[in-house]
Amino acid sequence: MSAKYDIAVVGATGVVGEALLDILAKRKFPYGKVYALASERSLGKTVDFGNRTLNVDNLAEFDFAKVQIGLFSAGASVSKVYAPKAAAAGCVVVDNTSQFRYDDDIPLVVPEVNPHEIAAYKAKGIIANPNCSTIQLVVALKPIYDAVGIARINVATYQALSGAGRSAVEELARQSAKLLNGQPLELKGEAKQIAFNAVPHIDMFLENRYTKEEMKMVWETRKIMGDNEIAVNATAVRIPVFFGHSEAVNVETKRKITAKEACELLSSAPGVQLIDGTEMGQYPTAVSDASGNDAVFVGRVREDISHPSAINLWIVSDNIRKGAALNSVQVAEILAKKYL
Repeated sequence: MSAKYDIAVVGATGVVGEALLDILAKRKFPYGKVYALASERSLGKTVDFGNRTLNVDNLAEFDFAKVQIGLFSAGASVSKVYAPKAAAAGCVVVDNTSQFRYDDDIPLVVPEVNPHEIAAYKAKGIIANPNCSTIQLVVALKPIYDAVGIARINVATYQALSGAGRSAVEELARQSAKLLNGQPLELKGEAKQIAFNAVPHIDMFLENRYTKEEMKMVWETRKIMGDNEIAVNATAVRIPVFFGHSEAVNVETKRKITAKEACELLSSAPGVQLIDGTEMGQYPTAVSDASGNDAVFVGRVREDISHPSAINLWIVSDNIRKGAALNSVQVAEILAKKYL
């Protein structure tokens, strides 16, 4: 009889938490007992898990000694308090927040890129899940990096509202409904309208005039690839899409690679689905391809006509699935199979 692992899902009532439970059930993870945890205000609620429901338990009162794996997605402030407590109780934490990503003693893992780093969880009992926009970027670029090296990445993201949580999705729906019915919008504070707009501001601005979301892509790409020499320039934009991030990426390679060679690499890369043509619809989009699916989709592969050794890619992925929940479950699968 194969081993089974008891699991706690922290933040189970959130968008990512719901996806974690759905993916755990559908991928037939070798789970025993599964606990849905959230704050005290969620007590009395239930969440779906496969063909049954789970009662939501109070995170503050939970004994993490009862589980072997904790999947955390309830915000950095929650992880800061409870992830070390869980690890101290013998539970290995896979954390989906930004709290531990830049800790040198905590591995930052994308299974298609650096699965070997999972072994380093023993230092603190925590494995960090990268930012959603970084995950899809490195999954697509890994085969190119391995083949010809990468000197510089220039990326502009077009990110869905679900990346900012359920309240942001509801706000987009509210604004869209108001405008489509000819009603005036009431906006709070200095926030820009998001419906039918593009807003180049995700997370806080830093001293260098980049936003933290943009700098996350710099820091995380280097750590995941294990290469601090990669130059990364990012612009992160929020657009009125519910699910699925899109990225326009220009990659300067150390040795020239043709579009044909890049497509050959991408067509067999783990986690990647190539949709690359020049006819109408022969390219991936967030809504028609990425949303609700697990792969990182790549298209519009073409050589940069302004640079002797650069290539352009269009990358889309479901930010809640591969960008958060699926990546965490994939990490837990490797953890359970090889290390626990």
